[in-house]
Amino acid sequence: MKHRGSIHVEDTEVLSHEAHGDLHVLRLHAPKTAAAARPGSFVHLSCDAALPMRRPFSIMRSGRDAGWIDILYRALGEGTRLLTQRKPGERLSMIGPIGQPFVPHAERSRPLLIGGGVGMPPMVFLADELRKDARYRPLVLMGSEVPFPFRARPSQIVVPGIPTQAIAAMPLLDDWGIPSRLSSLQGYAGCFEGYVTDLARAWLGALSADERAQVEIFACGPHPMLAATARLASKFGLPCQVSLEEFMACAVGGCAGCAVRINTLQGPAMKRVCVDGPVFDATVVQF
Repeated sequence: MKHRGSIHVEDTEVLSHEAHGDLHVLRLHAPKTAAAARPGSFVHLSCDAALPMRRPFSIMRSGRDAGWIDILYRALGEGTRLLTQRKPGERLSMIGPIGQPFVPHAERSRPLLIGGGVGMPPMVFLADELRKDARYRPLVLMGSEVPFPFRARPSQIVVPGIPTQAIAAMPLLDDWGIPSRLSSLQGYAGCFEGYVTDLARAWLGALSADERAQVEIFACGPHPMLAATARLASKFGLPCQVSLEEFMACAVGGCAGCAVRINTLQGPAMKRVCVDGPVFDATVVQF
């Protein structure tokens, strides 16, 4: 098994737990997972002792030296509802990190990161990694139809090609020196009025041919958003990696309950999102 030795079972401790409407940010002390996590990795977390089945969550940040990870989730079902009740000091069983990560390519020095809803966390993680390499100049675009899990502020970083009315940014990314912009159809102040893929199209369309040749797209979010992102990448002739979201039982490749249809050189095949993904080349996914 190719993942043997790379996935850990950890007894984690809740360090902090913040609510932002129906979005929540959970910080866990998980040294083994934090040390091995890469952008696109996720964990399989026990939400409550009364629930035998774990739930998958993308990793948003990893403090490798301090041994913590952050996850962002929305309270939707019974598992996440129970998870909202977890308090600092409590312990939760977790398996991680799981999955194939995003892989940036140095010849594409202008990564475009697109996150929608609870697909935002992997984009934050990827941005954190890219900022450590001076070869990359990432741009992060995020869309949400519920309040963002942070207090947006006007960006201090000018981004040519972005509509002038779109000035809202994620403060953390601004502090890192990474430009970001937010989009929504809810009329949030400073946000681009439209889908995040519309904002991406506007920016890509404003680039010169030489500038676009430096772009590689990375995306995570709802299925319709990923399909739109894949079409956008195809229109501009750009490489694109997408992180898929599927219901999972075991999350380590045994049950194949998260299998999706993927195009291969040998024809269509079923691949497991948990260990064969969650990151795939957008051109092989059958949206």
